[in-house]
Amino acid sequence: MSDINAMTATGLGPSGHHGEHGDLEVWPKEIAVGVVIGRVGEFFDFFVYGIASVIVFPALFFPNSSPYEGLFYSFAIFALGFVARLPGAVIFRVIHERYGRGAKLTTSLLLLGTATVVVAFLPGTAEIGAIAVVLLALLRIIQGLAVGGSWDGMPSLLAVSAPDDKRGTFAMISQIGGPLGFLVAAGMFAYLATSVKSSEFVDWGWRFAFFTAFAINVVTLFVRLRMSVTPEFEALFKARALQPSPLGELVREYRRDITLGAMVPLASYALFHLVTIVPLTWAILEPERYSLSEIFFLQIIGTFLCFASMVISGRVADKVGRARTMWYGAIAIAVFCLPAPILGNTVFGAQAFILSGFILLGFSQAQAAGAVNCCYDAAHRYSGALITNELGWVAGAAFAPLIALVLADMMGNGGVAIYLAVAAAASLYALRLNLKRIEFVETHEEQ
Repeated sequence: MSDINAMTATGLGPSGHHGEHGDLEVWPKEIAVGVVIGRVGEFFDFFVYGIASVIVFPALFFPNSSPYEGLFYSFAIFALGFVARLPGAVIFRVIHERYGRGAKLTTSLLLLGTATVVVAFLPGTAEIGAIAVVLLALLRIIQGLAVGGSWDGMPSLLAVSAPDDKRGTFAMISQIGGPLGFLVAAGMFAYLATSVKSSEFVDWGWRFAFFTAFAINVVTLFVRLRMSVTPEFEALFKARALQPSPLGELVREYRRDITLGAMVPLASYALFHLVTIVPLTWAILEPERYSLSEIFFLQIIGTFLCFASMVISGRVADKVGRARTMWYGAIAIAVFCLPAPILGNTVFGAQAFILSGFILLGFSQAQAAGAVNCCYDAAHRYSGALITNELGWVAGAAFAPLIALVLADMMGNGGVAIYLAVAAAASLYALRLNLKRIEFVETHEEQ
């Protein structure tokens, strides 16, 4: 039974649910607000740690290493947070089943906020030795576990609740939290890094960003609880069958979709770090050529270009479909790889790389969630989207800064371009195998 037929059978219209709680109504725009708020909080925390991994942690936790070695070790710890997300999703699934969505969200977001604020209090290696690195790695793993448990199903609910002729636009809405979170994090770090002396910034200035991340986590927790666990939303989740499904059954029936779904957004996930985190390494490795404040300024401009590109992507997807829009985005990223090595050889070229990369990132990532969500039937959409999303982040983003760092050192900018080209090829391959099925589901949803 299609989602639309299921809605008709349960008396659920496109804008709400009417049932045991009386006349309860939830509009897609209300769902969109919850999705954006949740994603902004998640990505702000994500980028606060990611930026600190470049401009703070190498000096604070690896002071006796070269700048390259410090970044290598810092990025290795950075990747642990992504690796821990899938186990976190499985662990918190048990809390969801036994105690409900509210208990799961409360536990995961408080755990995330606690781990984040403890990072802000960590002394460096100079004060307590190697135990500082161990504690940083442990806290990063805890962050990953908590993020994996913070999935509330709102993106999937938004995907199946969007108006038929605006599915691409509403899929885009669930992704704008990424650039919004980066905009706030980059702006805060740019201000802090330029307002205090370099030594003071490494010692204490950066910690304010982590305190802010904790405060935002608390705010988003209350907002998300206020929305997602109300009777209206709970009834809507049940009516749309957006509840955890048995993992064994999911893997048996959707093994191919999980694998291909995780591959579909690889191009955008790889580019995600190549324009946000990696350019900051240039100011650390080549400070005579690149200014940290200038890179932040370019990235902030790039964020606005990313917003505009996302809006365009949503409108294109409304007309040609989410899968084809991602296909166009992956092709554009593959083509972008051709001049990428040249762009990185000059300061002007680096600026062009950042700005062009943000435009491509916005267009391709805007539809990532929508294309993945529509691969599953209603009974498996909640767990399927969660598992596929986490696997995609691990495969495409977890090790991207580390890989880019190593390849740039070994092969120059051409090595990074090859890495991005491989990710784009993987996305195109997965889309080619799954394109007809996704288009069929999209068409079926609209009937």
